[in-house]
Order: sequence, then structure tokens, then C-alpha cells
Amino acid sequence: MKKTLPITLCAASLLLSSCGIYTKYEQATDVPDNLYGTGVTAEDTASLGTMPWKQFFTDPTLQALVEQALEANTDYLSAQLRVEEAEATLLSAKLAYLPSLALAPQGAVSSFDTSKATQTYSIPLTASWQLDLFGSIRNAKKQAQALHAQSLDYQQAVRTQLIAGVANTYYTLLMLDEQLAISISSEQAWKESVTSIRALMNAGMANEAAVSQMEGAYYQVQSSVLDLKEQIHQVENSLAMLLAETPRHYQRPTATAVGTSATPYSGDGAARSILAQAAESFPADWSIGIPVQLLAARPDVRSAERALEAAFYGTNAARSAFYPSITLSGSAGWTNSAGSMIVNPGKLLASAVASLTQPLFAQGRLTGQLKIAKAQQDRASLSFQQTLLNAGSEVNNALTACQTSRDKSILLEKQVQALDNALRSTTLLMEHGSTTYLEVLTARQSLLSAQLSETANRFAQIQSMITLYQALGGGQE
Repeated sequence: MKKTLPITLCAASLLLSSCGIYTKYEQATDVPDNLYGTGVTAEDTASLGTMPWKQFFTDPTLQALVEQALEANTDYLSAQLRVEEAEATLLSAKLAYLPSLALAPQGAVSSFDTSKATQTYSIPLTASWQLDLFGSIRNAKKQAQALHAQSLDYQQAVRTQLIAGVANTYYTLLMLDEQLAISISSEQAWKESVTSIRALMNAGMANEAAVSQMEGAYYQVQSSVLDLKEQIHQVENSLAMLLAETPRHYQRPTATAVGTSATPYSGDGAARSILAQAAESFPADWSIGIPVQLLAARPDVRSAERALEAAFYGTNAARSAFYPSITLSGSAGWTNSAGSMIVNPGKLLASAVASLTQPLFAQGRLTGQLKIAKAQQDRASLSFQQTLLNAGSEVNNALTACQTSRDKSILLEKQVQALDNALRSTTLLMEHGSTTYLEVLTARQSLLSAQLSETANRFAQIQSMITLYQALGGGQE
């Protein structure tokens, strides 16, 4: 009999393993080589996403804002509480392997037909232990482990998104500051132009229409200055929400207008704005890594796979519900109640029971639960595949945007230089009477538009780098 029982248990284990109860989840490794898209070269080197965020964002002001957000942002704190909740669930699943103990003392006083009252007591210590022969506890623990890992991935996803959000908001402020500086500088130039055209009109070299059109353009620039100031306040309020504090003004590097008539443009790059310097502060040499690295780097991809793993063990648990549950229970303690007799002092009482519960009339319900678990597993598998494809698409979009903005920055820089020279020449020609005010008006408007476009493109270049960093799973310590 002693030899037969182990052999029987081994055979049962092999049988149950073939039924999928004891199978182990295997992590996904099948990632398309062209996940980033055709024409994108991926190298098996350290990815940009593995770079610590302080090495990627080197601006001290931005670093202070990010650290404040990580300490106070409510979404990130909520994600931390979610991790603690998952840790408690995992601990509960692990403790399910241990027997449960309970102390249940009882006492009673009874009397029959006014006879002398009798007192009885019982002080038992009860224990119950479920044998996990069919994997129900094991699968529940594995599922809890996957959900705990998923909560950590969710926390990292919130962290990555928060860091990128603070950085985008900060650089948006720098862009608006620079556009405001350009507009204020242009406003002053327009004011001087209005004064000049009035002087020409008084000298009989211009008419009232020229003055009116110059004034109209001047008022339009003044209006755009007010709009930019309003946008700056709105973005500062958005930053305050990320930092979980009331709206206020945030100190940042002072923007300067580059490439205007008030600040002559230097083709050798001597005059560089804060935003231009920020665009050049990001790492010059970096790699996007091979596609399979996304499985380990991107928190949303890891989270989707953890969900698939949890659904996998949920299916195993649904299968194990078809098999019996075996529970060992017992109690030991002192009592003075021995049936119809009362003994004093009390005596030791011990008992042990083994029970087996096999579902008989619940096959339909259990079959339905198994079908639900399988459907959830299939849905989690599709969600994981789609998340992986979305990740590859985001990397491709960020790479394209980064390259496009870099190429445009060279062209826009040349355009601003050319239009600035054109404005100076046209202004001189108008003052000497060889051209009209309309040409000056057009030249000044074209220059302002080009300057604002150049600033917007610098921000687009910065934003594409932030997006690429986030798409590769950046945001590590």
C-alpha cells in the first residue's frame, strides 16, 4: 500500500498536467523583426528607453519639476496604492498553502427542573488544511503574482507618462515664451514702422491708406501678444495640475527672440534661443534597440502580457474546479463535558477528519466558467498583440517626426535669415522712395510667420524626442 500510493499520485499528476492544470505560462518571444516599420534599422544595443530620465532630461529646472510631480501627483500616488493592494492579494494567495488555525473556547450553564446548575466548557484549537493536489491554490497564487507584476507595470506606465507630460508642458512654456518674445519684439518694430509711415505721410511721401494698414497690422500683433499670454497662463495651470498644486507662475529660463531685426540673426549660430539650446541638449548618440526589447522596456506591453498570464492561470484554475478538493481538519483542547457526564478537572480531547468534495451536479456551471476563462484568455492574447503593434507604430511615428523636424529646422533657419535680410532691404528702399509700404508690410508679416514657425518646429523636434523616449519605455530611475 505504501508503494502504491506514491505511484498513484505520480500518475494522477501526469494526467492532470496533460489536462493543462499544472502547465506553466511561457513568456512571449515572437516579435516581428520589422515591428518598427520598413526602412528602420534596429541594433541589438542598449535602447534609448533604458536611459535614466535624469540623463535624458538635463535641464535642472525641469528635473526639479519632475521630482516634485513624482512626489505629489495623485495619479502616481494612486498607482502606488494599487501596487500595495496587489502585494496584499499576493500575500493572501501565498498564505493559502498554510493551514488555518482558530481558537474557539465555549462555556455553558444548564439546569433541569430546578436542579443544581452544571457548568461545562470546551477550549479547542481547530486546524484546517486544504491539500493542493489539483492545483487550485497554485493557479490562484500564479494568477496573483501576474496581477502583482501587472500593477508594477501600471505604476511604471503612469510614471513614464507623468515624466513625459511634465517635460512636454515645460517645453511648451518655453516655446510660448519664445513666441511671446518674438511677438513683443515684432510689436515694437511695427510701432516704429507706424511712426515712420506717419512721418512719410506728413512729408507727402505716403497716404492715409498706408498708415491705416500699418496700424491694422500693428493692432493684430498686439492682439496675438495677449493671446500668447493667455495660453501661457493656461499651460501653467496644466503644469500645476500635474504637480498637484494650485495655479501659480513657474520660474524658467528667460526666452530671447532670435533672428529679428531687433536682434540681428547670426548665421554662424552665435545667437541661440533657450528652446534651440534645449533641442540640442538631448543625447546625440542613441539606439532604439531591437523590437524584442520592447517586451522588457515598455510598461504597457509588459502589462498586457501580465494580463495574458493572469488569464492563462485563470483558465487553469477553472479546469481544476472540475476535480475534488481534499481538506484535512482536526481539533485538540480541554473539555469537562464527556457526553452525559461532567468531569472535573477537564480532559484532553482530540479529533482528526479528512474530507473530499467532488462536484456532481455543477458540471454545467463549471463548464460555463471554463468557457468564460478561455474567452478571456483569447481576448487577452489579442489585446497583447495589438498593444505590441501599437508600440511599434508609436516608435515609427516618433522616429519620422524626429527626422522631419530636424530636416525642417535647417530650412526654417535659412528662411528666417533670408526674410530678415529682405525686410531690411525693403525698409531701406521704402525710405528712399523706390518701393511701396505694401512690400514692407508683406516682408514683415512673412518674417514674423517664419519666426513663429521656426519656434514651433523646435518644439516639435523636442516633443518628438520625448515621444520616442516614452515609446521605447523611458522613465527609469
